Parts: sequence; structure tokens; C-alpha cells
Amino acid sequence: MKEKIISKASELFLRLGFKSVTMDDIAGEMCISKKTIYKYFCNKEVLIEESTSMVHRQVHEIMDTIVAKNYNAIHENFEIREMFRDMFKNNIDTSPIYQLKKHYPEIYQNILSHEIDQCTQCFRDNIEKGIREGLYRSDLNVEVYVKFYYTLIFHINENTVSESEAQRIELEALEYHTRAMATPTGITELEKQLQKVKV
Repeated sequence: MKEKIISKASELFLRLGFKSVTMDDIAGEMCISKKTIYKYFCNKEVLIEESTSMVHRQVHEIMDTIVAKNYNAIHENFEIREMFRDMFKNNIDTSPIYQLKKHYPEIYQNILSHEIDQCTQCFRDNIEKGIREGLYRSDLNVEVYVKFYYTLIFHINENTVSESEAQRIELEALEYHTRAMATPTGITELEKQLQKVKV
């Protein structure tokens, strides 16, 4: 039951927002009493913490699945972006990350500390793969480019209220990041991926 509550709460938080969803809403959606929820979670903050941890795990599992498909480095980044777009397509237009930071800053900081490590590793692996494939320049300072991209992405998500606007700017950031690193072959692959996005 605990897992079911976390799963339903996560879905509602992402779709309707962390602030607006109440324990009553979750109980109503699941056709259970509010008392049942409080049996597992002493308050909404604890439920939000558990829910964000679950979403965090799911995101990284999906990212691992995408990486395992062995696309080239540029295609891989576009697939990951697509995965995020699909994940958040049914939600209200307020970015979940922006909401979390605004209304539950402690939970946000906690999630962020885990996210930073995993994302920087992910970005690092992608850049090293792209260099091996000849899509990114071999003279790149990998750590600096990891930091650049990570700063860009987190800044967009923390400061953009609208989810659709955040996704639009993220695509620009991905193009900007890729062009900065790409070899001529990489640019050709980037153009191919951008064409697919525009279709």
C-alpha cells in the first residue's frame, strides 16, 4: 500500500503541482481514507520526499536504459531530452522543479545534492563517448564542459516557472552545448537530430 500511495502521489504532484495537491486529493483518487495515508506518512512533506526520491530513481533507470541502447552520444542526449518531455507532458504548466524549490526548499536541496553527482557523471560519460566516436573534439576540457552544461540546465529548471518554456530553453541549451563541442561530423549528426525534433 505504501508503494501505491507514493506512486499515485508522484503522478499527482507532477501533474497538478506539489503545492496544490492535498492529502484529501490523494485519498480521493485512490478511494482510501486519509487515515490510511497518515498510517504510512506523518505529513505531506514526508510523502513529497518519498515521491521525489521515487521519481529520481525512475528517471535514472530510464536514462540507464537509453544509454544501454548504445546510440551515438548526440542521439543519446536527444533521446534523454525526449524522455523528460514525455514524463512531464501531462502536467500543469508550472515546472515541478521550480515549485519544489519555491515551496519545499529543504526537500529540493536534498534531491539536488544527489542529482548533481548523478547528472555530472552522466554528462561526463556522454562527452567521453562523443570524443571516442569522433563527434566531439578531442581537445575538450571534459570537466569544464560538464560544469558548463550542468550549470545551464539547473539554472533553466530552477528559474523558469513554465514547464513548456523550460523545455524550449533546454532544447536551445542542448544545441548550444553540442555545437560548442562538436566536430564537423558531430554538427551533421546534430542537424539530423534537430530535424527530427522539428517534425
